Amino acid sequence: MLRVYFGDRENSVYNTSVFFRHSYKDSWITEDFTREIVADIDKSQVISSSSIVSPVLGNISPLQLSGGVKALVLMKHYPGKIFNASNCGDNCARWILKLAEEQNFTVCLYHIMDFGSGEFDIRIMNDRKLIVHNMDEFIDAGVKYLREVQS
Repeated sequence: MLRVYFGDRENSVYNTSVFFRHSYKDSWITEDFTREIVADIDKSQVISSSSIVSPVLGNISPLQLSGGVKALVLMKHYPGKIFNASNCGDNCARWILKLAEEQNFTVCLYHIMDFGSGEFDIRIMNDRKLIVHNMDEFIDAGVKYLREVQS
């Protein structure tokens, strides 16, 4: 299940690019999950653990992947850490939900991510008892807790 904190959390990983640079493993890049998100989000193709072909940038290294792809790869491989999902665009939302079907993990958000029109289960960690099931409920929770963070 996906767990979301709205606002700051102690020990969260905010700079996913730096964390990725110092922690990713070559084997992660050639996994099916990574290949799929690189193709979908970055519109690029993984050739090998050190080579990705981007239609815009040409041949790039894994360090040049988008912040969203890096964050998703880290969420998959470090489910015990809390990552800043506000580094991800809304194009990462469906992948976050898909990953949450396979494992429990926690993200923090500083905005209301668009998880689409479908049903889902997201536990709001600002109020551990609250589980939201659709965007209307998610928006209500986000507005409430993001306002508290700003005050």
